Amino acid sequence: MYTDDLRDYCLAKPAVTEGLPFGEDTLVFKVGEKIFLLTGIGSNTFNVKCDPELAVELREKHSEVLPGYHMNKKHWNTVQMDGGLTNKQLHEMIDHSYDLILKSLPKKLQQEIGANA
Repeated sequence: MYTDDLRDYCLAKPAVTEGLPFGEDTLVFKVGEKIFLLTGIGSNTFNVKCDPELAVELREKHSEVLPGYHMNKKHWNTVQMDGGLTNKQLHEMIDHSYDLILKSLPKKLQQEIGANA
């Protein structure tokens, strides 16, 4: 997976927006104004939110999954895209992050996003 593929995958999700709030080098994807994924432009890594227990499990299982760089390491993982992980595994991590953020949004907003999906 490359940055363009990552971008396309994220933007295909309901109500996702992208921006550069931290400067021209860091692409941020949000749902409901909350970040679910960050990546450096042209980088081979991305940061995703993760359930704390699953975060540890993924780090132990895959050398490509590390504690979130510049993030709360309990809740965020940094994932290397050019390692041994399949696109399916990468997509699952992105989906998990998106779902965690979506579930944290107010119920009304969740319903609006679901109705527009």
